[in-house]
Amino acid sequence: MFEVTRALLLLAVIVVAAPALGRDDGRYANSPLKSWFESLHSEFGQCCTNADGYIVSDSDWDNDGVNYRVRIDNEWVNVPDGAVIRQPNRAGWTIVWKHYLDGHPKVRCFMPGSMI
Repeated sequence: MFEVTRALLLLAVIVVAAPALGRDDGRYANSPLKSWFESLHSEFGQCCTNADGYIVSDSDWDNDGVNYRVRIDNEWVNVPDGAVIRQPNRAGWTIVWKHYLDGHPKVRCFMPGSMI
């Protein structure tokens, strides 16, 4: 019984600790911006595709002239400078690519939109 409990606990730890992988379910396959989205990188790596990013409304992000912050899951998150995509935003919307660490949202990539 101890071995089964231990194996189940180990399996649960592996599942919880496994990174969430991005996916392309094909809905953006014909988008003219697909290759552009796939080329986006921050200091934290590839941002992935538009299927992985989340559009952020203007009321859910701001800039104090130096730094950005974005509201993710009702939590304000400071955007690391290395996560900011500084090339022109072809999509127009503010987009954040997020991940979680210790149950809190973090920003992998952030592309400001028309508010700036």
